Amino acid sequence: MHEPILTIEEREAINSGRWFSSLSPSLRHDILRCSYVKRYKDGALIAARGDPPEEWIACARGAVRVSSTSISGKQITLTYVEPGIWFGDVAFFDGEQRTHDAYAHGDTTILCVARGDFKKILAQHVELYEALLRLHARRIRVLFGLVEDLNTLPLRARLAKQLLHLVRSYGVPSLAHGEEIRISLQLAQEELAQLLGASRQRVNQELKSMEREDIIRIEPAGLVVCDRPALMRITESTP
Repeated sequence: MHEPILTIEEREAINSGRWFSSLSPSLRHDILRCSYVKRYKDGALIAARGDPPEEWIACARGAVRVSSTSISGKQITLTYVEPGIWFGDVAFFDGEQRTHDAYAHGDTTILCVARGDFKKILAQHVELYEALLRLHARRIRVLFGLVEDLNTLPLRARLAKQLLHLVRSYGVPSLAHGEEIRISLQLAQEELAQLLGASRQRVNQELKSMEREDIIRIEPAGLVVCDRPALMRITESTP
């Protein structure tokens, strides 16, 4: 389902993205001028592994679930692309096919730049090369950080860090309780476990433990963080 323009909220999500907002006004203008909007319902396929790279993409609303398929045929969630984040440019540079599947998680809006327009913008704005290098360097740092956490931190600390990340990206303050923050991204415990490289049973145990300590609350609609400082203490107290 396609719509011609972004909503005010979607445009704000793009413009306020940490990386995109660091670009010069003229570069941002040319990127937006060449872009077009696509909208997807929950679970719809956005890009498939093996597809040729035809679009540079930014998430403007919802989330993009990036996944892989195991040998047994089970889908494994690797990450979620949040509003304001751009992706899909790596395949433009190495000439390879898409390496993972991308699905809409919830009603999702993406902003796309066609491969030909992407190359034209690169030719007109040398600034974009350096900006993309910074973007790729940040991705590598995040990747190494995840590998380090997986090998050095207990599950409780990794879970606390993941919940803090979700609060920053998808947190909605509670109107009734000022200190509480609801995570608007709907994640099944199995999906959360996949992000942490752990079993659903172990993640469920840690979530129940945090709930007993009044750090979080598990509701049918999702997770509510009741004590954000406590989550921060869990991550900081780990050697």
